[in-house]
Amino acid sequence: MTGKQDKKPRRRVASPISTLMPPDTTSGAAFLASVSVARQNEFLEGLTAAELRALPFMFEFWALPHQLPPAGDWRSWVILGGRGAGKTRAGAEWVRRIAEGARPGDPGRARRVALIAETIDQAREVMVFGDSGILACSPPDRRPEWIASRKMLIWPNGATAQLFSAHEPEALRGPQFEAAWVDELAKWKRAEEAWDMLQFGLRLGTQPQVCVTTTPRNLGLLRDLLGRESTVVTHAPTEANRANLAQGFLEEVQRRYAGTRLGRQELDGVMLADAEGALWSAGVLSACQVAEVPKLDRIVVAVDPPVTGHKGSDDCGIIVAGVVMSGPPQDWRAYVLEDATVSAASPLDWARAAIAAMQRHGAERLVAEVNQGGALVESVIRQVDPLVPFRAVHATRGKVVRAEPVAALYEQGRIAHVRGLGKLEDQMGQMTAGGYLGRGSPDRVDALVWALHEVMIAPAASWQRPRLRVL
Repeated sequence: MTGKQDKKPRRRVASPISTLMPPDTTSGAAFLASVSVARQNEFLEGLTAAELRALPFMFEFWALPHQLPPAGDWRSWVILGGRGAGKTRAGAEWVRRIAEGARPGDPGRARRVALIAETIDQAREVMVFGDSGILACSPPDRRPEWIASRKMLIWPNGATAQLFSAHEPEALRGPQFEAAWVDELAKWKRAEEAWDMLQFGLRLGTQPQVCVTTTPRNLGLLRDLLGRESTVVTHAPTEANRANLAQGFLEEVQRRYAGTRLGRQELDGVMLADAEGALWSAGVLSACQVAEVPKLDRIVVAVDPPVTGHKGSDDCGIIVAGVVMSGPPQDWRAYVLEDATVSAASPLDWARAAIAAMQRHGAERLVAEVNQGGALVESVIRQVDPLVPFRAVHATRGKVVRAEPVAALYEQGRIAHVRGLGKLEDQMGQMTAGGYLGRGSPDRVDALVWALHEVMIAPAASWQRPRLRVL
């Protein structure tokens, strides 16, 4: 070897780089931002050339506390945060963490990963190609290859990540994974179906795990997930990621939404328990859960048919409820047994679903609103079962007015729910004194109201106290 030695060879330091920081520093970014330029230069000059190249991709150095996976034996890690809080970057870096090995060709902890968003486009544009997506976060020697025809990323070590849409839960039937990254779960229209299919597919490896990145909404599935012992949660408001956001954006959204319910959800990342003026509060819905149902005196199935029966139409609400009618009406207690609602169904399909629900529960009557379909509703039902006991009901008052007496029964503790009615309860939480705040029509709530009118309110109105016989 010829040539002169460097005047001042670089000082090699122990890895990881975080050992150069004070032990009480929350992140490398916070450390560098808090010290003088001279101290920053001293820090950077203490790194080798390889460490300098690696530094931008060492997420543990730059991450905020809520962006790092908690320690322990967990099944689901839920990252709740406001808009721009760094959730996507955390999810992408977690996938890197489990897919990559120590060197580019070394195996990582997981070889098969699922990436699931509401649509394939959102999965591709946000989770893969987004500014905080997997490709943007990956160093050149470990960057996975995008195979568009297979909707898949393939790492140099052979690990793969396949994209799925929550709109198509059945696509998750068959594939199997060691891990999954789920983005914006709280806004999925078919959240429960997609989540259930994913759980069946997480069956590889010694410890299958899922990372959920979402802005919170009062969704039954999310409430249930957060309540499980196997779930860990990290949380941060939009403000926590201020350094990586445009100042104008933060000032504008805080000016406009700070202190509002929407601001608490979208900026603070807080899951709101109740919609303002909700007829059914989260506390009431939580208190009405039961594990067992007694012998019922009467069971009905109520149907709220959609105006049309095609792919873009509203759901057909189908609710099964029963009642124990011992004593006077104030002692009666009703039980909601099943939400058999069907989506994008033809009239014949929802009629079959309603009749099937009757048969499963031994219901004595089918009740259906006929404002939209008139005689056609009964005609379709009788095509399936000509002898079905049927009652047509007409809505002469608005949805809120009809729902209020039913909501009062819940407040009195006279209605119970079997577990697993998350979608129905989500709609109930969005029904307020000012109207329905959710998307589309509250089909499930409408059917629930008709069912409980049939088993509780209408019979109570005509109930007569038994007369004593005079001997």
